[in-house]
Amino acid sequence: MLSHTSLYILDIALMGMGIYALIAKRHIIKKIIGVVIIEYAINLFLILIGYRAEGVAVAPIQDAEIGATELAAKAVDPLPQALVLTSIVIGLGTLALMAALAIKLYEKYKTFDMSEINRLRG
Repeated sequence: MLSHTSLYILDIALMGMGIYALIAKRHIIKKIIGVVIIEYAINLFLILIGYRAEGVAVAPIQDAEIGATELAAKAVDPLPQALVLTSIVIGLGTLALMAALAIKLYEKYKTFDMSEINRLRG
């Protein structure tokens, strides 16, 4: 199992790959993939923030057999999970918008290359 620190390092590397694709690539589809990779890296970061490494993590549901202090010490934080679910829905909407814009650009310029689109646009 990977340590908590190495998971953060892998998450930063994933975000770096997305930023590289967004900045260095000229193809619109590759730029869209870069944005999606960045969204997934942010979602992973939020999940890593809410993770409890020490002990056995329990669901954040309080019942009669577990006290409030024990629940606070062992329970996984539910807020990052809720934020990630919201982020997934928003990411799907932005992906659909980017894909629609890419299709419209392709219909108009017959290419996905940004430098070619800038040249054709004048």
